[in-house]
Parts: sequence; structure tokens; C-alpha cells
Amino acid sequence: MAKRNATLIHAILIPSLLMITTLLVFLLWGISPDAWGFILPRRAVKLAAICIVGASTAVATLVFQTVNGNKILTPSVMGLDSLYLFLQTFVVFFFGSHTLAMMSDNVDFLISVILMGGAGMLLYAFSFRGENSTLLHTVLTGIILGFLFNGLATFMQVLIDPNEFLVVQARLVASFNQVNTALLGLSAIILTICLIYILRKSDVLDVMALGRDVAKNLGVEFEKEARAFMFLIAIMVAVSTALVGPVAFFGLLVVSLARHISGTYKHAVNASLASILAIIALVGGQFMVERLFLFSVPISVIINFAGGLYFLRLLLKEGL
Repeated sequence: MAKRNATLIHAILIPSLLMITTLLVFLLWGISPDAWGFILPRRAVKLAAICIVGASTAVATLVFQTVNGNKILTPSVMGLDSLYLFLQTFVVFFFGSHTLAMMSDNVDFLISVILMGGAGMLLYAFSFRGENSTLLHTVLTGIILGFLFNGLATFMQVLIDPNEFLVVQARLVASFNQVNTALLGLSAIILTICLIYILRKSDVLDVMALGRDVAKNLGVEFEKEARAFMFLIAIMVAVSTALVGPVAFFGLLVVSLARHISGTYKHAVNASLASILAIIALVGGQFMVERLFLFSVPISVIINFAGGLYFLRLLLKEGL
């Protein structure tokens, strides 16, 4: 037991030290003493956004996989980030971009978060409650929903004024160079509340990972807990998408790697480790985009390419 605990400590400690090193390198690289006052605040804002997006994406994916009983699904595959973009396009199409301009960013964000939370619970109700629901059925449902939301959003984007299209387009591509700083504080507060709730319920998640029937036999109100977790998942997806745009498949990569490194079923450990790995990957990827590729390749392209290949590998492994 002591040896097992020591292994888990090392599994968290080493990535934590690597994360701190990566953050410091990104923050301080190439800054002359005369430019600290100008460059440091800009990089600090970018790092704050990366930490929020990394933690929200990783934890949302981990909990999503547990609630739905498989390790291949992500909120992105189920179309939740597409829903957020559809909601933004819907507002611009019917009310004009001036409506978004008149509303403060925080009001727009809160409305979207509430709608996303409700959509998350509806998604669970229609896609996962059936006893005969299979992985193939669930994946196909998510892909269809994603195509539906993307198709509706694209249809409206074709019809709107080009100037208003630019307003929507700015929200479609993941970018850490255009972080919505007005949402950082509110996003951090919402994410903290979600993480506290999830960590306090980590033992419940450990039991839910055994399956719906086993969890019910052990006294867990599976449907009630699943609805609450789906609500939080949708909120965390909204937080991530509102800050930098959609980041598909990224959560799948870091959660799978976290499970492989930790070798444990405990969600408290895997959630922490996945968040750390997500921050390392995003900071390292952004550093490469800025220093190696000189902004010629967006970080979303790298993430989606690697994540898409891994997702296809999992589909082939499952025999779908």
C-alpha cells in the first residue's frame, strides 16, 4: 500500500515540476529587463487562459467518459462545443452583432453557460439513459448532433452580413493569441466551483465507473448524479470555448495519458494529473507555435491532427 501511494505521489510530483518549469520558460523566455513591464502581463493573461482551458477540458472529458461508461467519448465528439458556436451564431443571425456588443461579455457568457448546462442534461436524457444504448449508437448520436449544430450555424453564417460574419468567425478557431480577457475572472470562479464539486464527489465517480447497475446496487443514485455531472460538463465546455474557441479531441489525449501514467481508477488523482498534462501540452504547444513555427501553424491544427489520429486508433481498437 505504501509503495502504491509513493508511486502515485511520483506520478503527480514529476509532471507538476515539469509544468512549473514549462510555465516559467514560456513566461520568461527572451524578455529583456526593459520590456518586463509590457510583456509579462500579456504572457500572464495567456497563461491564465491556458490553465483554465486545460483544466476544464481535461476534467470535463474524464467525467464525461465515466458518466457515459466508456473511454472513447469526449464532449467535442458529442457536439457540445458546436452547440456553443451555434448559440453565438443564432444570436447574431436573429438579433445582429450589435446585440452582442450591447451586452457585456459576462452577460453573454452567463446566458450561454445556462443554455449549455440545460443542453447537457437533455443530451444525457436522450442519448444515454437507455439500457440498450451502445457505444456505436452513442458515437453516431454525437456525430449527428455535431453535424446538425455545425450545419445550422454554417447556414446562418452564409446569410448574415459579412461584417457580422467576422464577429462570429472570431469565435470559431481556437486561439490563445486572442483571449477574451473580460471573461478570465468569471471563468476562473465558475471553473473553481465545478472542480470543488467534482473533487468532493470523486468517490461517487469511482463507483459510477463500475457501471450503472453496479453503482445502483452500491447505493449511488446514478441518474441523479449523472444529470448533475452532465450539467457541470456542459458548463466547463462553455468556459473553454468562450475563452479560446473549440479544442476538439484534446481532452481525449490528456485523459488517456493520465490514466496510463497513474494506473489507478481514482478520479481525484486522474483529474489532477490530466489537468497538469493538459497545461504542459498547451503551454508547450503554444511555445512551439510562437518560437518554432512563428505563428504559421495554429495550435488547434496540431491538437486536432494528433487527437484525430488517436481517436481513429481507438475506434479501430474497439472494432467499430
